[in-house]
Amino acid sequence: MSGQSTIRTLQPQGWKPARGYSNGIVAEGRTVWLGGQIGWNGDQLFETDDFVEQVRQTLANIVAILAEAGGRPEHIVRLTWFITDKKAYVSRLAEVGAAYRSVMGKHFPTMSVVQVVALIEDRAKVEIEATAVLPD
Repeated sequence: MSGQSTIRTLQPQGWKPARGYSNGIVAEGRTVWLGGQIGWNGDQLFETDDFVEQVRQTLANIVAILAEAGGRPEHIVRLTWFITDKKAYVSRLAEVGAAYRSVMGKHFPTMSVVQVVALIEDRAKVEIEATAVLPD
């Protein structure tokens, strides 16, 4: 993978900067779509019911799958989060941010967060889909 992907953040002039995400990204390269990942380990076992730790594990799962395609966190252009408890997300946002940075670094792709009634796995508190653009 000697090529470089071109990823550029879109920030309209005069807009207040987004914090923890990007409003838009334009990218060129090979596209990788990752299915929704949850906070269990590679053996499909939950090690915790803590919201923040499930976020950390979910992001680690995304990074591990992306690595199979030769990608890294900075190649991710979009994350869609499905959470079961908006209050848990908002009240622990600083911890969520710290968990995010510990796995993803300071790369902030476009992102949406949606509260859902439930996820298919009863113990799952978060599910995240990812899209990445890798070098040609």
